[in-house]
Amino acid sequence: MRVLVTDDDENIRFAVETSLRGAGFAVDVASDLPEADEALFVNTYDCVIFDRILPSGDALHYVKQRRRDGCGASVLFLTGIDNPVEGLPYGDDYLVKPFAMPELIARVRSLCRLTALTAPLVLRHADVELDLGRRTATRAGRALSLTVKEFTVLERLVAAGGRPVRREDLIAAAWDAEVRPVSNVLDVVITALRQKLGPPALVQTVRGFGYRCG
Repeated sequence: MRVLVTDDDENIRFAVETSLRGAGFAVDVASDLPEADEALFVNTYDCVIFDRILPSGDALHYVKQRRRDGCGASVLFLTGIDNPVEGLPYGDDYLVKPFAMPELIARVRSLCRLTALTAPLVLRHADVELDLGRRTATRAGRALSLTVKEFTVLERLVAAGGRPVRREDLIAAAWDAEVRPVSNVLDVVITALRQKLGPPALVQTVRGFGYRCG
């Protein structure tokens, strides 16, 4: 699950980022709305956390506009007592500062699950089947024991329906912004996936671009 944290307070941003990473989330950060806008353009998030009032504007107005443009990620607002969040659309939530980190983590998990409800529950390609609700994978009826990273990479490949997927997009799906596309982390995961999937070869290399499901 990937989360974007947007807050101009460096201490709060760092605390939220560290806590979410410790809870197993992939986390990107932004200090203002323009940075958040760029991140949302490039990446897909399960949940986005916004400080309600930012130097660059009111995050609530920004989110309303992004929703009209089709953004489907759930949103958690961090707000002060003087800036209540009213009339939130279904699926959004807010926390009043100061807040307890365990509560924030619990709410983010809940919002990520709501985002996932809008996606297909089962993906199939050839003889591979992924159950996104249970996070299970099978090939020709044989259960596959996949790590979180392996499942996420395979999910993106299967969802592409045989079309090539760029290395950068696979890394963005499974890792946060601290992992750069030049790293070999994706190659390690692809090697493990091929071993676990077994013959015939399913994950194919598209030289100079990325990978695809054959």
